[in-house]
Amino acid sequence: MTTVTPSDASTQAGTAGRNAWTVILCWITVMLEGYDLVVLGAIIPTLLKTHHLGMTAGDATTIATLSLVGVAIGAVSVGPLADRLGRRHLLIGSVLLFSLFTLLVPLAGSVAMFAVLRLIAGLGLGACMPVSLTMMAEHMPADRRARASTLTMTGYHTGAVITSLLALRVTDNWQILFYILGIAGFVIAGIQWFRLPESEAFVRAKQTSGSQRVPFTELLKPAYLRAGIGVWVASFMGLLLVYGLNTWLPKLMNDAGYPVPTAVTQLLVLNIGGVVGLVLGGFVADRRGIKGTTLGWFAVSVVMLACLSIKMNSDILLDVVVFLTGVFVFSAQVLVYAYVTNFYPASVRGTALGSASGIGRIGSIVGPSITGALVAAGIGHPWGFYFFSAVAVLGFLAVLTLPRRTENTPAEDVQPVT
Repeated sequence: MTTVTPSDASTQAGTAGRNAWTVILCWITVMLEGYDLVVLGAIIPTLLKTHHLGMTAGDATTIATLSLVGVAIGAVSVGPLADRLGRRHLLIGSVLLFSLFTLLVPLAGSVAMFAVLRLIAGLGLGACMPVSLTMMAEHMPADRRARASTLTMTGYHTGAVITSLLALRVTDNWQILFYILGIAGFVIAGIQWFRLPESEAFVRAKQTSGSQRVPFTELLKPAYLRAGIGVWVASFMGLLLVYGLNTWLPKLMNDAGYPVPTAVTQLLVLNIGGVVGLVLGGFVADRRGIKGTTLGWFAVSVVMLACLSIKMNSDILLDVVVFLTGVFVFSAQVLVYAYVTNFYPASVRGTALGSASGIGRIGSIVGPSITGALVAAGIGHPWGFYFFSAVAVLGFLAVLTLPRRTENTPAEDVQPVT
């Protein structure tokens, strides 16, 4: 019989408390990103209607694109820094950066300054998600890392819903949305400073390897190259699908002959499916294996996206297909991140996850652009869904190339269940 001393109990309670703060603060950080990445789309109609700063539709497109470019650069850049300087400091700094420049957006005196502020805010924003996912994974046992990634990403959709609801209330007073986000970011950064612990896996890795710089080229070494290429391609395809669908689904549905209210409702159904899929995908992946689950998720995505190209006479059937599309498409992308957190050791995990997120963000820019071109050409339906289905096939093939082995993860990197 094992005796638990008061000292052991105190240590376990302290560890549980630190893990709880990590889970809460990382989830909220991802929620802030979901809020931010939807906020611009929510206010663009108002900006154009009021001709704010003389803004045109072309200006709005440029601003939206630069925001995503900033996010991509931030995601790629933060990885090596997080592996060198620590997860905690990089996350707090990233939150402060995007919060400051988000507060300045309503004060922009020109369209160019508006775009620059959004670009710089994007740099901080892009760094938040990979660092949050890394910290979450490193505070969980290895057999729960898929769950850690998918549950963390539910914060993204929660943030998107909050933005949508607030946007309906503030209408023309769109500046309030940015002020709320900026102030909330500063508050969270303050709490993180006092309550967010550094990753123990990172500390152990630093004690082992010292403080040398971890370059991106580390991922190009034979031990990681095959996994790296597969992850980058899968992440690119996954985020192309996520952003392409979120941007154009209502229009594609409308082009298919569905009335506008039905078409818009499908976006809500899609994202509800996304939340369910994230929870379900994490549990299945931890039980059945991350690679196999991700393959299955991309395979079902191919079928669901192809089904959407068919005009359905039943609203119930349409809701079911769109819901299942959200279940599998959105979580397939996040399962790729889960693979990264499980495959790579702590010494390069931040760099690997940052590169996957950053390269994937390129897909988030390409997806809406290609789909928009198809819509402009008058062939959005059904070719938009044919295009998405083909992208899911490429995602499936990329995951198929990933090695299953996890020998790269050292035993000391696996935290015990407390």
